[in-house]
Amino acid sequence: MPALTMPMALAATAVLTLQPAMVPAPPADPCAVVQAVGVGGVLPPICLPPVIPEAEPPRAQGAASKPGDLLDLENWFLTLPIGPPGDPDSIDQPELLDYRSEWFDLTPDGAGVVFRAPAGGVTTKNSKYPRSELREMNGEEKAAWSNTEGTHTLQTRQAITEVPRAKPEVVSAQIHDGGDDVMQIRLEGPTLVAQYADGKEQIVIDPDYRLGTPFDLRIVAANGRITVFYDGEQRAEIERSGSSWYWKIGAYTQSNPERGDGADAEGEVVVYSLSIEHTGGASPS
Repeated sequence: MPALTMPMALAATAVLTLQPAMVPAPPADPCAVVQAVGVGGVLPPICLPPVIPEAEPPRAQGAASKPGDLLDLENWFLTLPIGPPGDPDSIDQPELLDYRSEWFDLTPDGAGVVFRAPAGGVTTKNSKYPRSELREMNGEEKAAWSNTEGTHTLQTRQAITEVPRAKPEVVSAQIHDGGDDVMQIRLEGPTLVAQYADGKEQIVIDPDYRLGTPFDLRIVAANGRITVFYDGEQRAEIERSGSSWYWKIGAYTQSNPERGDGADAEGEVVVYSLSIEHTGGASPS
């Protein structure tokens, strides 16, 4: 209960009681209104803040036993940070639906999926950095679409939970094309950015991101541009168009031992929810 401040003219020994305001219906203001009655008359109304219910987790604790119980993995495959040099292992359909490992598993409470990639992990032949990352599929075929036709949307709730110490950078979501990344959601130290133009350009979407903080991310690729919404607010609009695009999401650690990090230094991302949508007559082919 907030402290009640009485006019100086009232005696220090005044006795206060709280009575509900005499109103025929709940006030328009969502706060609760009470009035203080003391010696000398009725004091100005006091507005108490409403009780805000706690947000429910995406799934009840213990409801999921593997990542495929929490996320719809039907149109994805997973690249892992292990396997032969230059050719890391991947988990395809239908194995991915039941797959779990130290690189791709549930959080202890079962509310999110943890992607982990150590700095010393195996990389693809076109990258120096390891990943535990989903790649969009269209059934058994690799997805490929253009933002000059239709509307292509990725929506996710995620948190970046760990970065390597020497080079504290990790990518948590991407649009990629047949040869390179088109746009990345990337954490560099405390700065979360939408990076594009092969890393030459970027737009800050959170200048002071704190590790472990969940955020809602929506990326819309349409009409020759990419629009990024962060916690419901538009934070970036990038003029880019192309074809053979597809979504990627997970932990793409941007460090390795050559950058000064130990082989076991990890990038880690937790994904709580994930959906993709293609509308307007254009679908991945």
